[in-house]
Amino acid sequence: MRSPLFIFILITVLILIDFYIYAVLKTLFQSASIGTKSFVSILYWALCILSIGSFILFPFIVNPYFKQYIFSIGIGWVLTQIFMVLFFLVDDVRRGAFWTMGQVASATGAKFLNTEKGIPRSTFLTWLGVGLSSTLFLSLLYGFGNKYKYRLVKKKIALNGLPNSFKGFKIIHISDIHSGSLKDQAAVLKGIELIQKQNADLILFTGDLVNDRATEMQDWMTTFGQLKAPHGVFSTLGNHDYGDYVKWDSLEAKKQNLEDLKKVHHELGWQLLMNENAIINKEQDSIRLVGIENWGAKARFPKYGKMDQAMQGITQKEVVILLSHDPSHWEAEVIPKYQQVQLMLSGHTHGMQFGLENPYFKWSPVQWVYKQWAGHYKVQEQQLYVNRGFGFLGYPGRVGILPEITLIELV
Repeated sequence: MRSPLFIFILITVLILIDFYIYAVLKTLFQSASIGTKSFVSILYWALCILSIGSFILFPFIVNPYFKQYIFSIGIGWVLTQIFMVLFFLVDDVRRGAFWTMGQVASATGAKFLNTEKGIPRSTFLTWLGVGLSSTLFLSLLYGFGNKYKYRLVKKKIALNGLPNSFKGFKIIHISDIHSGSLKDQAAVLKGIELIQKQNADLILFTGDLVNDRATEMQDWMTTFGQLKAPHGVFSTLGNHDYGDYVKWDSLEAKKQNLEDLKKVHHELGWQLLMNENAIINKEQDSIRLVGIENWGAKARFPKYGKMDQAMQGITQKEVVILLSHDPSHWEAEVIPKYQQVQLMLSGHTHGMQFGLENPYFKWSPVQWVYKQWAGHYKVQEQQLYVNRGFGFLGYPGRVGILPEITLIELV
């Protein structure tokens, strides 16, 4: 919980930003009709009050779904304002520089600029700031409708030494369900049906089944229990599955939550791999599936995973697929120490649920933190695939980065 002083300073800064932007908008719309001015003023201050109110009331809102939306709108508006202010400040720096040069010129008797009437704002910069910022805010609102628009991504991946009987072997990879954020049963069921329609040989889940608590899965057991495949459903844990981000009554309660979550995986019919491996057999051949607990190289994400333990009993000739929630694990430990792992499957980043993607360009702010954040990566003979996430967290929407179901075909 933030201190009252921090909240006071935050609200004060936000109010100052509100009035600064409003002063610029008044200048921009000074020649508009009274009706237009009134509409802009009412809309602007309504959003400002909603945003500030969301920060003040957030700790007292009980409904988790309403909490997501109100907080997202509040944060979205603040980000929009910050983006807008950056343009306005550039313009103010320009105006300040011209005013200073005018004063110097006036003092030396030179003719540089008439400063008596002031230096007007750049209409171009002002409108550019308003336009781009408004587009950002409207995109965030639009993204609310994308959170259940599941996208099937098909990917063929070649593995050296893959046994012939596994050629064409199909794997469904999903990650980051975050059941505590889900609400629309019918929409989620469509995602489950899309998975089942692929008739995959194997289904793999790479962590973050819940946001914090095992009880979040109570209403979703029947839905996700429908996931079946001939060679089984295997899973591992993500950073949110340990309950590290909530306050527990005791350490025992937190430990019990993790045990309860393990039972959830079992009741779903999923085989949870906790720093261990399993053999996938087909005809006379086999490959090895390894699953470790969360291991993150970024920020303060925990390193519960134990690769040495998980790799026990695996021979050098076996093809190894690793389930590891956090993609930063790949470069930090897997590549330098475990060259035998030909393919690692991860999630975790969600693609930040915001970005731009097309066949020629891929961008998200999350790439400033994670080098590998979405899609397929390869370093020599080792490969990584990062799923963009089935669910969502925090912001109840997606802009440009849709929820993903990955169909991998081994070739």
